[in-house]
Amino acid sequence: MGLRRLVVPVVALLVVTALVLGLVSGVLGSLAHQGLEAAGLQTRAAPSTAPSGAVAASASSATATGSPSPSPSASRAPMPAAVLAGTEGEGRTSAARLAERVRGVKVKDSGGYSGEVRDLRTGTVLFAHRADKGAIPASTTKLVTAAAALNLLGAEHRFATTVVSPAKGRLVLVGGGDPYLLEKASRAEPTRASLSTLARSTARTLKADGVTKVSLGYDASLFSGPSWNPTWPGTYGDVASKVSALWVGEGRTTPGGGVLGPRQSDPAKEAGKAFERQLERQGITVTKTQKAKAPKGAPRVASVSSMTLERIVEHVLMTSDNDGAEVLLRQAAIAAGRRGTFTDGTAVVADQLRDLGVQTSGVRLRDGSGLSRSTRIPARTLTELLRVAGEDDHPRLRALITGLPVAGVEGSLATKFGDDESLAGRGVVRGKTGTLTKVHGLAGTITTRDGAVLTYAFLVNDPKNDYNATVWLQRVTAAISKCGC
Repeated sequence: MGLRRLVVPVVALLVVTALVLGLVSGVLGSLAHQGLEAAGLQTRAAPSTAPSGAVAASASSATATGSPSPSPSASRAPMPAAVLAGTEGEGRTSAARLAERVRGVKVKDSGGYSGEVRDLRTGTVLFAHRADKGAIPASTTKLVTAAAALNLLGAEHRFATTVVSPAKGRLVLVGGGDPYLLEKASRAEPTRASLSTLARSTARTLKADGVTKVSLGYDASLFSGPSWNPTWPGTYGDVASKVSALWVGEGRTTPGGGVLGPRQSDPAKEAGKAFERQLERQGITVTKTQKAKAPKGAPRVASVSSMTLERIVEHVLMTSDNDGAEVLLRQAAIAAGRRGTFTDGTAVVADQLRDLGVQTSGVRLRDGSGLSRSTRIPARTLTELLRVAGEDDHPRLRALITGLPVAGVEGSLATKFGDDESLAGRGVVRGKTGTLTKVHGLAGTITTRDGAVLTYAFLVNDPKNDYNATVWLQRVTAAISKCGC
């Protein structure tokens, strides 16, 4: 009887403890799930960004003057691995209700816009406003440039920087158009090719042949034509380098110092000097360094390869890298059998869009980065391209989706979507930004509350207030993401 009295309360205590632990675990699990989803680490699919416009323009939480408050910074977090996984075929979005959400977002002086939203799975257009009209796209241009390069070369393609030896004691450093070649090796991921690694391999081969003194040439002839786009103003000298098939640190005077800053007047020459320094550190004396043309068939001494094209595209889109985009434009031209020039590159990009079944009516391209104000791209072209990139039939274009910045999480949208009316877009809106003075754009994907994945593009030209235009873009895409339409 004494044993029975002891067992009963012990069992009761164990049952109560299990119930309490289960309740705590459930609450914590729920909170953890919400935290991951807000950070973009656990999400229903890929995000986007949307319109800013004449018809829809003035903020519901704006002050009496309609001026929004600046948004706070957001911490960086890894991008969701499976961007569109688990979302296909879930939600159905009502075009009428989605349009109500778009038109319901008002921000004073945010300007007129063109835009389109479509269902990624079905291709159905859910919202369109002047979607066929060519607009200045700014950096959303990088989407079409990257698509052409990926479609022609494939996601796993790499660009080689090579050393050849036309004669004993003579070397030529040949640029292969690696946009992210470094002078010194770095442990940062993804791994980039470096001249220090190339010099080490070169010196090893030379010493094995009894050579310790050489003359050095540098060859950047892979690209041709003007290195500076004639439609760019001279004031862009701190946002773009002269395009070259051979450079280190993207031709910046302070490699790794950020997107803005002074650029080298002759990137290929500076790369030649950098390689000379690295050879000297390996015990090879360089008697002179000068511009040269590598003879065809010259024996190869050593080479290094870039990161994959997929990784290059992701970096170009995530950071809105103008220099990388211009290199990709010329690489696309060469891959199509044409010269590596601005003119040939833009023609090839248009050809590739047509080959992918994407509308090119209204498209006029002048560069690969979007710095040119002479470029025109309709919003419809961008939504169609993004839909193609999200289809199973085009796996080589996947980086167009995985490289999109994530609202409030990563890339050029990391510090955006910070006010109360745009917070809902964090982690579920992905978009390539586009920014010039009086030009703002956002194009990408949105995962809605009801599980639908949408592609969208909104382009604002000539707003009265630049900042308000960007706020409208964030708020309207966030509004779309809340759609249980």
